[in-house]
Amino acid sequence: MSNMMEDRTEFEEDTQKGKFLTFSLDQEDYGIEIKYVTEIINMQPITIVPEVPVYMKGIINLRGTIIPVMDVRLRFQKEPRNYNDRTCIIVIHFEDISIGLIVDSVSEVLNIPDNDIVDPPQMNQTNQRYIRGIGKVNQRVKLLLDCSKLIRDEELQQLKNI
Repeated sequence: MSNMMEDRTEFEEDTQKGKFLTFSLDQEDYGIEIKYVTEIINMQPITIVPEVPVYMKGIINLRGTIIPVMDVRLRFQKEPRNYNDRTCIIVIHFEDISIGLIVDSVSEVLNIPDNDIVDPPQMNQTNQRYIRGIGKVNQRVKLLLDCSKLIRDEELQQLKNI
């Protein structure tokens, strides 16, 4: 029985390999590995939590589960923008925590093979720390995020205590 479970897990990982959920912030396109994405939801009422970084907008109650929510625009030090009907929350799960990422709009799921992903150029290390790689899709590029770097270790511990 456990062999079947292991096979199923490996099969799920194989079918998710190279798949990225893409989304936009301003005119820039980003991608997150689909294996981290649990769901995409419309904006929800957000409860503000005191003494968290400004890009952490607060928490939401998603069907009884409390989830911290981060505004990715603010995390990347972009200008704040009013939320609209295209704004949504991508709920991701990694390192035993779920977190919502507020993005301008979700685009599509793309298959980007490893040979179409290159390392980011060495420009500004501060902003590059979130970028896992750059996906080449037709004539466009998608900045592929490293979910584990969106939140620093000390912030992760703080969120686990919410």
